[in-house]
Amino acid sequence: MAGGRARDLGVVIGELPTGPANAITDVPGVRVGHASVREREDGDPHAVRTGVTAIFPHEGWPWDEPVYAGVHILNGYGETIGVNHLSEWGVLMTPIVLTSTAQIGTAYDATLRWAAGIDRRAAREIMPVVSECDDSFLNDILSFPLRDEHVAAALDGARGGPVQEGAVGAGLGMQCFDFKGGIGTASRVVSGFTVGVLVLTNHGSRHELLLAGVPVGRAITDLMPREHTEGSCVVVVATDAPLLPHQLRRLAVRAGLGLARGGSSASNGSGEQMLAFSTANRLPAQGGRVLEVRAIADGPEAEVLSDLFRAVVEATEEAVANALFAAETVVGRHGNTLHALPVERALEILARHGALAS
Repeated sequence: MAGGRARDLGVVIGELPTGPANAITDVPGVRVGHASVREREDGDPHAVRTGVTAIFPHEGWPWDEPVYAGVHILNGYGETIGVNHLSEWGVLMTPIVLTSTAQIGTAYDATLRWAAGIDRRAAREIMPVVSECDDSFLNDILSFPLRDEHVAAALDGARGGPVQEGAVGAGLGMQCFDFKGGIGTASRVVSGFTVGVLVLTNHGSRHELLLAGVPVGRAITDLMPREHTEGSCVVVVATDAPLLPHQLRRLAVRAGLGLARGGSSASNGSGEQMLAFSTANRLPAQGGRVLEVRAIADGPEAEVLSDLFRAVVEATEEAVANALFAAETVVGRHGNTLHALPVERALEILARHGALAS
């Protein structure tokens, strides 16, 4: 059986309703673009299996209309360029760019050059937000294959609507619980607001894998890579709920609970990095002004925040599952192989546990 999306195959995670595309782009204005870089034949010692994924917070240029953002680092053996100013100001002024660990500097430079081609004045003042996971098992990282045109293609190609998942963009070389992983996305609608999540998966040990709460990883012990490597996961959360930076940090924290529900333990050698932004308040490009902004009031009676937290947890768990179900087997350098999740076998296991929708 060919792969697909978890929910389309009867794997329903959580109880909250999804948005129309069940994707981060269900948050109005949010756009996603991919560029996949595949060079040389399977097994070549210098095979390239890498890429770039770009997420825009709205339909315009984010340096013209920044938005509030928050960040949380669950385990720090990873890097996000821009994490300091996100933590300090709570303002996102650029697209979020995801790529390979070894290419994070290149992606930063290329994003800044791309922005300079659009608005040189703005480019002098912004620091692109770029995060990463390690794809070196499949990808010859020391050939330094990423080029400016790859980053520009992801940025220029960003669109709303359905998002391609699995072994695409930044996810081309990534694993997930010792299967092929990559990009996954999902959304939830709650309390009149939409929450969307996009994950770049590169994490997990096979025996820990849970799908809809079922220990599928313990039942599928073959199709293992020749070596297990510690991985990472980047989670990007978007919402149209009017949240302030400290509230968005709290949303980002809950993405870690979604990873845990899928079996992640955020191991010592892993880098779990979570970013969240709200599209509800568009800020002026020049800060320092006194503004009236909308926000959900904090306090013990703010049940809408609990609803939003639950939405993040459910969407993150489902986004990881979507990355697994969508990915295809990829062979990279030296014949290193990450096998796709065997969909039929996984569904049979879930069915035995009563975990498939009727």
